[in-house]
Amino acid sequence: QVQLVESGGGLVEPGGSLSLSCAASGIIFSINTMGWYRQAPGNQRELVAAITSSGSTNYVESVKGSFTISRDNVKKTVYLQMTSLKPAATAVYYCSAERRGTSYWGPGTQVTVSS
Repeated sequence: QVQLVESGGGLVEPGGSLSLSCAASGIIFSINTMGWYRQAPGNQRELVAAITSSGSTNYVESVKGSFTISRDNVKKTVYLQMTSLKPAATAVYYCSAERRGTSYWGPGTQVTVSS
């Protein structure tokens, strides 16, 4: 079965950095578009960043220049490097894998930006 497992969340002070990882199994990782979403309390889940099978990336406007998504097809892992973190980035971050309308999700990892 398909499994996506996020790791790397935690508590960080404003202005700090955090790196998330998502290890995938049960899918042909290299052909899937991988994404990071987040959901803060009371808000809808939103796309933060995505990377296609060819390596093209896109980001929500609010994280451009401070977040970087990357993938390692050998390790079947997608990463999200987050820098210059602000309290508004506090949310549960979810990893997703998508291909041809079929999506899979991880259970999420909490990121809290607070002093």
